[in-house]
Amino acid sequence: MKRIDLIRHLRKHGCMLLREGANHSVFFHAITKRVSTVPRHREIDNFLSRKICRDLGIDEPKQ
Repeated sequence: MKRIDLIRHLRKHGCMLLREGANHSVFFHAITKRVSTVPRHREIDNFLSRKICRDLGIDEPKQ
């Protein structure tokens, strides 16, 4: 999955960018009060994108 598509999915479900790190972006979901990191790669493995969504407590993206 493309990184930009994952970020769109996260923002659509209410996640916001908390901060930018050197190699990762940190996203926060205000409703569930959970945090997860998104690596700065063009392509993110489907397994990892599902894990990020599970960590944040939102629906998994459609493949």
